[in-house]
Amino acid sequence: MTELQQEIRRLAEATDALILAHYYQTLDVQDIADVVGDSYEMAKQARSAEASTIVVCGVHFMAESAKILSPEKTILLPAPDAGCPMADMVEAEDVLALRAKYPSAKVMCYVNSSAAVKAVSDVCCTSSSAVRIAEKLDTDEIIFVPDRNLGRYVAEQVPGKQFYFHPGFCPIHDRVSAEQVKQAKARYPNALFIAHPECREEVLALADFIGSTAQMIQFTRKTDAAEMIIGTEIGVLELLQRELPQKKILSVSASFVCPNMKKTTLRDIYESLATGVHEMRLDESERQLAYASLERMIEL
Repeated sequence: MTELQQEIRRLAEATDALILAHYYQTLDVQDIADVVGDSYEMAKQARSAEASTIVVCGVHFMAESAKILSPEKTILLPAPDAGCPMADMVEAEDVLALRAKYPSAKVMCYVNSSAAVKAVSDVCCTSSSAVRIAEKLDTDEIIFVPDRNLGRYVAEQVPGKQFYFHPGFCPIHDRVSAEQVKQAKARYPNALFIAHPECREEVLALADFIGSTAQMIQFTRKTDAAEMIIGTEIGVLELLQRELPQKKILSVSASFVCPNMKKTTLRDIYESLATGVHEMRLDESERQLAYASLERMIEL
């Protein structure tokens, strides 16, 4: 570890802080985290942690989720301007309009959304839990917000229910084209292509495996395949390349980078821990409503 990384770990212990980092963070940030995971794992860890302070190395909605689930804890977001374009594509008013249009439907809200949107939803989901929650939700009609690509993927897996979609999307995953995947597979014909369900349906149709970030990592670790083409953010590629040097792990595109996820730096984490700056705060009434949808997700 560098001197700065060592100082961050010392500060975390001194301030009773748990550092959570998403897989899309840079490797130097992942290396100082207590837990590295996807958004679902980060939410679970924030909820169950005994630490009095949670440092969220991720984007805004992840820090909001931690605060929603653990209001008694201090939640720090070292990069406060790290947002999520997909989350910004839906507002509470959009959800209420869809409820009015489809009054018999229940709202499934992807965790990549604001506390305000969660507060007017029936249940949250992550990419790893979305299919199971859709199957278990006691309704035949589901409004899925905000990601149209993940929503369509879930609808294909749960054909017995009617889905209505909001037109949101992840700018990084949505940008990958089927042609790019075909070109990559032509260059590496023995490689398996694994994709995140936030990709377009024509891209998913070419995948050998579809799963959440954590599921993609687990699949790559366990498979006997020697070559993999990864269809998600570059942070996963870097992690797996370092961990599995015996395998050839490639990306569909060098532009598969989420700029918001790369905003958190070691210096940001150090300053946030040292000063308590960038604490996440939420309106309590909104937090309680959002809590119900997140808690329902964990229950299901």
